[in-house]
Amino acid sequence: MKKVLLTGFEAYGYTPINPAESVARSLEGITVGDVEIVSRIVPNTFFKCIDFVTAAIKEVQPELVVMMGEYGGRSMITVERLAQNLNDGTRYGLTDNAGQSLQGDLTAEEGPVGYYATLPLRAMVKSMRAAGVPADISDAGGTFCCNHLMYGVLHHIAQQQLPIRAGWIHLPFLPEVAARDENLGAPSMSVETAVTGVKAGIQAALENPEDIKEASPSRLLI
Repeated sequence: MKKVLLTGFEAYGYTPINPAESVARSLEGITVGDVEIVSRIVPNTFFKCIDFVTAAIKEVQPELVVMMGEYGGRSMITVERLAQNLNDGTRYGLTDNAGQSLQGDLTAEEGPVGYYATLPLRAMVKSMRAAGVPADISDAGGTFCCNHLMYGVLHHIAQQQLPIRAGWIHLPFLPEVAARDENLGAPSMSVETAVTGVKAGIQAALENPEDIKEASPSRLLI
């Protein structure tokens, strides 16, 4: 059976429950059409996370790699267009789960400045919205572990010339995280809604080897 590798980061920083982990666990073993979703929970640690996912790619041999993380403050599921070869966790006041805080370090010393996601972003957003889940395309994936992992995996796929499409999905806070005193007023999304959206996005990615030409209206603007 063909497979999709779905990854979700573990808890980190100020987030005691990562929606990416919750969604990955919820979709583990689910089939979309004739394709099985294989989920992995990824250590939220610079460089170690890349090694973890590239090892999973070798093991699973997936058609697609769909990686997920949290982007607190966003009200929608966002699919990232671009990963950049730069890390700066200090701007967020964050360290990874090994206590590292990178500032200005490159993910790949000899790598290009960036990579575009190879998933059909417009088709995925359209499918998620049709399923009743607010979604948009983002052109700013941050400079912490999410961008780092997305870049590292796309770089690995490019270097190894693997026939795999890959990209990133950011999820809003879970309601229980948005309810914390320090996050009051921040938007949130339930696990159930996020699962519906991510599953619809994966189905669209499988059904569309190339992105649709139809424009994807945006309210996010970044």
